[in-house]
Amino acid sequence: MAVYTEVADDEMAAFVARYGIGELLAAKGIAEGVENSNYLLHTKQGVYILTLYEKRVKAEDLPFFVALMQHLADRGLNCPVPVRDSRGEALSRLAGRPAAIVTFLDGLSVKRPSAVHCAEVGRSLALLHQAGEGFGMERVNALSVPGWRPLAEQAGADADKVSPGLAKRVMAEIERHERSWPQGLPSGVIHADLFPNNVFFIGDKLSGLIDFYFACTDAFAYDLAICLNSWCFEADASFNLTKGQAMLAGYESVRPLIQAEVEALPALCRGSALRFLLTRLVDWLNVPPGALVKPHDPLEYDRKLAFHQRVGDARDYGLKR
Repeated sequence: MAVYTEVADDEMAAFVARYGIGELLAAKGIAEGVENSNYLLHTKQGVYILTLYEKRVKAEDLPFFVALMQHLADRGLNCPVPVRDSRGEALSRLAGRPAAIVTFLDGLSVKRPSAVHCAEVGRSLALLHQAGEGFGMERVNALSVPGWRPLAEQAGADADKVSPGLAKRVMAEIERHERSWPQGLPSGVIHADLFPNNVFFIGDKLSGLIDFYFACTDAFAYDLAICLNSWCFEADASFNLTKGQAMLAGYESVRPLIQAEVEALPALCRGSALRFLLTRLVDWLNVPPGALVKPHDPLEYDRKLAFHQRVGDARDYGLKR
């Protein structure tokens, strides 16, 4: 979450009034994340989140995201539910941007995940994959292998200003995955961005999943690889095997991996590290002037990628078989 677009007070109040959620009492920008503009809304009826969609989120993808959140919530997943306005519409426009209001979830994201948290995330990720069954829409993952070369080209030689030799390292990885990316794995709806700031806990109990604006149709094991990258590394870029074991066991307690997924896991982890290295790199090099946002360090994922390049098989991530 972040704030790129400022909204005037009177414009904000008029917009909220259309949703039947009570008079707007306060609206506060949320300065986290790097993708959209987000506001915490306090009304006489409760607390909500307003999102103005920017950057990589395409307007034509918004019906997919809104319908998916409703589908998952209807099937028992604790995630934000879109709020509809007086016309029955969940999508509108505000300050020249597509916009939507969703319900607020209780809980806090964790700064230092434990193995218990990782087990909860693994289990909830598998439940998300199951809850997505029967969803009638599809969305191609625009940030999978075909999208990596354009990102690298967008960064260009400036990548080496971030780290010497980074442009060459990135292109070598892209070429590797273009030749041998795993195919034919079990697929369906994935979150594709389930980082710690997108998961809420009350104590050690997971209370909700948020920010579905990278959700798409892709391999379930790729979603798991993204979570291993984002939850199971320490600050020094070492992989915490105990956390990896907990996450994988939590996932398999709901949906056991098939052998093809097990064999593909190292490549998927390596590729997902590259994906976040690339998007962070582009963001790092292109922060809009005056934006209330702090870009994430792309070199964090360069270091994680170096670990994956040394991995032999899925046991190195904690899979006990």
